[in-house]
Amino acid sequence: MGARELGLPMQVVSPHPQDLPAEVTIWEVGPRDGLQNEPETVPLEVKLEFLQRLTDAGLAVVEATSFVHPRWVPQLADAAELLARFEPAAGVRYPVLVPNMRGLERALDAGVTDIAVFASATETFAQRNLNRSLDEQFAMFEPVVGRAVQEGMAVRGYLSMCFGDPWEGPVPVAQVVSAGTRLLEMGCDQLSLGDTIGVATPGHVEALLKAFRLAGVPVDKLAVHFHDTYGQALANTYAALRQGVSTVDSSAGGLGGCPYAKSATGNLATEDLVWMLDGLGIEHGVDVDKLLETSVWMAEKLGRPSPSRVVRALSS
Repeated sequence: MGARELGLPMQVVSPHPQDLPAEVTIWEVGPRDGLQNEPETVPLEVKLEFLQRLTDAGLAVVEATSFVHPRWVPQLADAAELLARFEPAAGVRYPVLVPNMRGLERALDAGVTDIAVFASATETFAQRNLNRSLDEQFAMFEPVVGRAVQEGMAVRGYLSMCFGDPWEGPVPVAQVVSAGTRLLEMGCDQLSLGDTIGVATPGHVEALLKAFRLAGVPVDKLAVHFHDTYGQALANTYAALRQGVSTVDSSAGGLGGCPYAKSATGNLATEDLVWMLDGLGIEHGVDVDKLLETSVWMAEKLGRPSPSRVVRALSS
């Protein structure tokens, strides 16, 4: 039974509180970040249907796949074929993650218009994820971002380990701001701040966002990407909304983790995010019933229940 049949959500507040954005862009990462760590290969036909279902649910941004080398992320080895076969909908963005110049060339060959690069705020994770030092990763990304901008592409910069690192512990706010501004200065038009292992709390989120503002970074350049390891993803999202952030990353059904940080559990579930936004009277454009059906369908394909609390509640 869906939300409409239940007459839900009943907690909608209208108008939305003045200290929150009137509208939020949901950056759906399920097809890429959600599936990348799956141990069993998800068939291409399932991935194609997943993309279509998410589009039909009204998501305006759906991160489609990644051109990372198949040795590192074998689940997404079919990226070129997926993009060749998928028919994008008008007005919907389908970003693709690229790790280097070779990945960018493949994205250009595939006709991609939106890309993302993935950097680290810490030395150890840069070494483990990219085999580069903290500084070397920026030297690697600079020509990639420069070429993408020259080609007229939209470029997002992901910054991981913004709140804590499993090897280095708590990450200083100043260190994160320094790394993030480097991505923006090289040409990224948006910066997504990642709580890769899910250790952030609302106060920490507020402090980091305020530090970026003090560094001269407009809040509309920032997005947030939370994992729910300690059950803080929604609380952290609310804290970010109160600071003016209006782009939030999430994954349908709460799929995902990080193949290079074993303590990272699932992403913030898109259904859980939508439920909260509805309760706050914030526009997002997503049909929660279609999204729910999609996540239940994907959970069946993966052979396990969705970790999303809203999916569990409305599908029980």
